[in-house]
Amino acid sequence: MQTRIAVIGGTGAEGSGLAVRFARAGARVLIGSRAPDKAQAAAQRIAALAGAGEVTGHTNPDAAAGANIVVLTVPLSAQVEILKSIRGSFPPGAILVDATVPLEIAIGGRLSRTLTLWDGSAAQQAARLAPDGVPVVAAFHGLSAEALLKLDQPIDCDTLMCGDSAEAKAAVAQLAAMIPGVRAIDAGALDNARLIENAAALLISLNLRHKVKHSGIRITGIGAAGAAR
Repeated sequence: MQTRIAVIGGTGAEGSGLAVRFARAGARVLIGSRAPDKAQAAAQRIAALAGAGEVTGHTNPDAAAGANIVVLTVPLSAQVEILKSIRGSFPPGAILVDATVPLEIAIGGRLSRTLTLWDGSAAQQAARLAPDGVPVVAAFHGLSAEALLKLDQPIDCDTLMCGDSAEAKAAVAQLAAMIPGVRAIDAGALDNARLIENAAALLISLNLRHKVKHSGIRITGIGAAGAAR
């Protein structure tokens, strides 16, 4: 059965980059936005870039309802509102992938610093707001939006992922495998998501310091047994 992936926030840079890669690998991608016309315009642009798969634009609830994996790629300032808006739309067996980085800029602070959230991390906040029975996996924080759109090049970067469901993490690892050059590394329980989110902020700081847009992380010393595929 064709993988159906909703990218909530798919009109933004990170969401669009992931959507292009998933579509290029042959997945059906549903772009979600609060504005359906904006989602449809983004879907047309992503489909043209990918040259494969099926990409359509929808409201956020409709995108979530049509997918078996929902990838949330929105700023922290929009995370709670959007999760509340799609809470009733998840179909049975769906997985929520949260890529939110709780950056201080959400409250007027620095771009490269993270906020301490009551739940411990943005992913744990998402898990609190997700419907019962929907597993949450934190993943894809460290993949450069610019690198994702360079379709002629593999991405030399691992993606760390955390979650409390082994089955959900295995499904997300299959998503990562759709992106040439990306390897998913199981980084443990969802409680570790704060470490992944902080690592993403560190990458932003490195990008700013070295005037680049595509720094990433490779984990060495872990073979196939430790990496999730």
